[in-house]
Amino acid sequence: MAGQIDQRLDELKIVIPQARKPKIAKIKGSAIIGNILYVSGMLPQWEGDIRYIGKVGVEFSIEQGREAARLSALNVLAQARRALGGDLDRIKQIAKVSGFVNCTPEITEVATVVNGASELFLEIFGERGAHARVAVGATTMPLGVAVEIEAIMEVTI
Repeated sequence: MAGQIDQRLDELKIVIPQARKPKIAKIKGSAIIGNILYVSGMLPQWEGDIRYIGKVGVEFSIEQGREAARLSALNVLAQARRALGGDLDRIKQIAKVSGFVNCTPEITEVATVVNGASELFLEIFGERGAHARVAVGATTMPLGVAVEIEAIMEVTI
């Protein structure tokens, strides 16, 4: 029987990709300490295919950056699903999201780009998806991607 979050995903027609091991970094995709789930920075990839390689403000518009952030957030949820034995209903609260945007110095709308991730969490989890956040512009990113998203969540054990 599907959980509430899986039902919500079906209603929204949102598909979460399979969790992937980091391509280069020697890290875990996630770690649970007590009732806190830490998900490492996730790139905009779909089933292992890295997408959105380039800078917001050069190769990508602000809206395309938002799409990259949304895809990165889907990969955050993929890691969370794996860490929680497939049960996203165990997420009590998305506590904090950090977003990093590969952009030119003129781009000041990094918060707007990272909204692509924040809005996804709110859409799926409702009030449980409301979170504290940081959005940072960067001059370079792993593999040259446009966006990286990480999250900290309170979960049931």
